[in-house]
Amino acid sequence: MTNALDFPGYEIVEVIDVVRGNTVRARNIGRDIGAAFRNIFGGEIPEYTSLMAQAREDAIERMLADAERIGGDGVVNVRFSTSMIMQGCAEILAYGTAVKLRKL
Repeated sequence: MTNALDFPGYEIVEVIDVVRGNTVRARNIGRDIGAAFRNIFGGEIPEYTSLMAQAREDAIERMLADAERIGGDGVVNVRFSTSMIMQGCAEILAYGTAVKLRKL
């Protein structure tokens, strides 16, 4: 997986299709209480940082599984998108292009 358009040391022999993986995560009351105190004083809110980091990892795993399902050896041009679904609920989307590779 790479955000570049190619893999060094490999040749792209086939472009298969766009692949994606997403997850939707919601805040919870436990995290919100700690985050509310941090919000008063400023700085990073680690409760939400870890929530979003895990969501990104889940989205990546699902994107790679999608690529594998359609016969891809790798995914190029990987990107991420996030959007708020409703108050306190966000979607993380990972997407890219599944390709077949050959070692040079």
